[in-house]
Amino acid sequence: MITEKNSVRLPEPDISKQDGTECYAKSLHVEYQQSYEEGKDVEPLRRLFEAAEALPNDRIKGKLADVLFEAVMTAPQRKDYPYVEPNDPDEIRAEREAYPVSLPLPDDETLLDRITGAWYGRICGCLLGKPVEGISSGELKTVLVRTGNWPMTRYIDREEITPEVSGGIDFPIGERAYPRDFGRMPVDDDTNYMLIALDLLEHCGKSFSPDDVMRTWLSRLVKGDTFTAERVAYRNFLAGYRPTDSAIRENPFREWIGAQIRGDVFGYVCPCDPEAAAGLAYRDACISHVKNGIYGEMWASAMIAAAFGAKTPEEAVLRGLAEIPRKSRLHEAISEIVRKHRAGVPEQECFDDITGRWDEREIHAKVHTISNAEIVAASLLYGEGDYARSVGRAVMTGFDTDCNGATVGSVMGAMKGLSGLPETFTERICDTLDSTLLGRGTVSVKEMARRTFAVAKDGSASV
Repeated sequence: MITEKNSVRLPEPDISKQDGTECYAKSLHVEYQQSYEEGKDVEPLRRLFEAAEALPNDRIKGKLADVLFEAVMTAPQRKDYPYVEPNDPDEIRAEREAYPVSLPLPDDETLLDRITGAWYGRICGCLLGKPVEGISSGELKTVLVRTGNWPMTRYIDREEITPEVSGGIDFPIGERAYPRDFGRMPVDDDTNYMLIALDLLEHCGKSFSPDDVMRTWLSRLVKGDTFTAERVAYRNFLAGYRPTDSAIRENPFREWIGAQIRGDVFGYVCPCDPEAAAGLAYRDACISHVKNGIYGEMWASAMIAAAFGAKTPEEAVLRGLAEIPRKSRLHEAISEIVRKHRAGVPEQECFDDITGRWDEREIHAKVHTISNAEIVAASLLYGEGDYARSVGRAVMTGFDTDCNGATVGSVMGAMKGLSGLPETFTERICDTLDSTLLGRGTVSVKEMARRTFAVAKDGSASV
């Protein structure tokens, strides 16, 4: 007989205290929307999701969330779903529509300048958008108009955020903006992943596996510096799930923008070879994302690789697009942006259409791969080869401002090289990049570019 004195209470987690991105039960509304967009027939589960979402964040809700995860993972595809979106790399390649003409590789001196330009272009674009990450587009426009920076073509400086500028603005822009003499690029997850990718390539070569990516994350990346799908994947690694199961297990953020911001360096080390860059990007993305989440990184990496030899931003966009399934939602969305630009649709009309279809007040829309990829593509096309105009457009539209500024800046930097970027952007960095990676800390941007160039030139490392 077990007496009360001898009984043991098994410990259980307090779900109410768990981080929102790590606790699946707190993101059931995102899971339902994500599953529907993937074409799953989840309508029979809708009322269950709504009822579960309304429950308190406790043990019962956690158990019910586990059951709902199984239900959506086994739900059949809707018969009328028009897209073909595989996760398998061979199936992805079979669904592409290849770009027919190869690109000539620049000479070494030009290539080093362009790789350095890509590093700086990305970092400066990220810094442009970092102070306003999370702001509403309405408040952002108010700040930019009041500072004489609309359309946006330069940094927002802390010195110009006067009471007149910040009056009536809820977003803490005065705290978030950096002073003109800050003298470095501050820590950001977008730039952390650049260093993670370089570490991975230097230690494992271009033939790295998804397991190598996982091990690099666990040895270099602090869990607290991961977000959404990356945080879920990290949690899954620690729980014993391995790629690609780590991307699937209770991950409602599996098509969000996280992978799309991780692929730039894979483009840098495969200059003028979009197919190779997309292959590297796939092996990185599949540890945390599926379908269009994977395609976003493949597109970005391939587009950046193409930018080293492309004559126009449109050519880079299209060469990147050739590496993802032609019947995917991402391919359809970017193709429509290209069509509008070619048809002469006015710039503001194009961007108004994007922000009209994707509601920035909904977090799923604000940080989804496709919504932000549309902004990136439109910014590159309507920016017409001007760095400041392109990154400014990417940031002033709102949504994921630092990520979009960074991706657009990366493409433009690869096309123009450091010698072709405005000093008003690059001089602020002072060749200094801060990170929170274990064993890395603060680095020289130009040194990272030189090391990237060495990996790009290493013909012994297979792709």
